[in-house]
Amino acid sequence: MPRSALVRTSVVLASLALLLTGCATGADQDPAATSVPTTSAEPELAGDLTVYAAASLKAAFDELATEFEVQHPSVDVQPITYDGSSTLATQIIEGAPVDVFASADEKNMQKVVDEKLASGPELFATNTLVLVVPAGNPGGVESLDDLATADLTVVLCAAEVPCGGASATLLSDAGVTASIDSYEQNVTAVLTKVAAGEADAGLVYVTDAATTDDVEAIEVDGAEDVVNRYSIVALSAAADPEVADAFVAFVVGDEGQEVLAALGFGAP
Repeated sequence: MPRSALVRTSVVLASLALLLTGCATGADQDPAATSVPTTSAEPELAGDLTVYAAASLKAAFDELATEFEVQHPSVDVQPITYDGSSTLATQIIEGAPVDVFASADEKNMQKVVDEKLASGPELFATNTLVLVVPAGNPGGVESLDDLATADLTVVLCAAEVPCGGASATLLSDAGVTASIDSYEQNVTAVLTKVAAGEADAGLVYVTDAATTDDVEAIEVDGAEDVVNRYSIVALSAAADPEVADAFVAFVVGDEGQEVLAALGFGAP
């Protein structure tokens, strides 16, 4: 065979070999391995979050804020402002820059909604009252009836505060006219005075009484019928609506509910 024909034959055979090799490789290859991903992870939440919450939520929301930041490292929950729900609602209505509001009752939440500053609040917890006395019970308090005794120092939440409204209802239902020495602007102030021995008795939420060994809790009849329902909402003017909505969803979701239940709050 002429040398030129031999060369052409070799080139053809080599080309066929390469073609067959490529086909075999393609047949053995998993199609999925060469596919181009069509989905991508959702963008990470980022930004600051400002929360106003009822004073009785401090232990719970401090924990919830920490866990929320763990799950969303690019979110910075600012130090939460805790106070009486009525005080917080007033500040929000007056223009305080707030992303999320958590109220200890529906009444004060409704004030914010009525001003069209938020919509669609969600219930996320319940709470009831308990009578507290300083450790050792120096005043010898045994029941709600003792709150009518003039020689005892008694403190309650102010009427406009959720714990104050609940206290008034509880005392009225029991037919007790209490001898009140002072009214406080939030439940933490009541607990603080009783724990410090500055008062012989006061009414606070069950969850607050459980936060310190400096008081003793006395269950009272009828407390189970006077229930505070907590609600939460992302404000319409939230700086970052996605972050605010995510925090609300976290509180009302399974993880948030587990934290609240562990601290003594009831289901919504």
